[in-house]
Amino acid sequence: MKPMVDGGTEGFKGHARVIVPGVTPCFECTIWLFPPQVKFPLCTLAETPRNAAHCIEYAHLIKWDEVHSGKAFDPDNADHMKWVYDEAVKRAELFSILGVTYSLTQGVVKNIIPAIASTNAIISAACALQTLKIASGFSKTLSNYLRYVQLSLSLWGLHTKVTKFVKDKDCLVCGPGVLIELDTTVTLRKFIDMLEQHPKLLMSKASIVEKIYTLQEPPILEEMTRSNLNLPLYDLMDKIPKDILHATGTINKDNKKSTGLRKLCVVFKGIDGVTDMDMAGGA
Repeated sequence: MKPMVDGGTEGFKGHARVIVPGVTPCFECTIWLFPPQVKFPLCTLAETPRNAAHCIEYAHLIKWDEVHSGKAFDPDNADHMKWVYDEAVKRAELFSILGVTYSLTQGVVKNIIPAIASTNAIISAACALQTLKIASGFSKTLSNYLRYVQLSLSLWGLHTKVTKFVKDKDCLVCGPGVLIELDTTVTLRKFIDMLEQHPKLLMSKASIVEKIYTLQEPPILEEMTRSNLNLPLYDLMDKIPKDILHATGTINKDNKKSTGLRKLCVVFKGIDGVTDMDMAGGA
């Protein structure tokens, strides 16, 4: 077991955490902590810009194609970046918007996250301390997520908080998955039908994505993998007595249908070595 210490910063915000496989949430369990990438509606950029970033994105996404039809924009080309900056300034003046600078233009176009030296130092120190604790065992490690926020300069303060996140039982990486026991004679077609009837899955039109056993879409791949449906799953899995599969399909939950991906722990009955499996928690 190899623990991992993770840390990151964004401006005056940062985090540090300790990930212990099988004990704490994995990276995938807490992927929702990351904020979604900022995107601006094109109608706002074209008609009603309200800030400097809108003016920059207008020059980058709309004006560039109007003037340089067919020519790709290169964010690493200084002349291209200067052109976007000049157009953004004109756009900002037209709508009486302040704040367009060359550095901001680079940040918006390249999606550059500002780095603050003090934030980086604090988070680096927190990560180094947790690493020292793991290596030496002299103290308990962080349990298991430290959040750091430096407030605006006008308030002159900071906020730190340690949160103990729990593992996501449905995590596709560290979760136990759904245990499915099969006979070695069960075909892939029968297995897919079982997924639709399984009370924990209720998945219709399932595709098994490992080694492309079967895919429902697009039609050309469905046709290419159709012959696998009549083959025993045990043979398709190279006669491995137990393994992890991932199925994607339409999930019917609370009378609502949605597309989802599920982790399956497939075990073939009557094969030596499967009775002591460590995946039974998914049953």
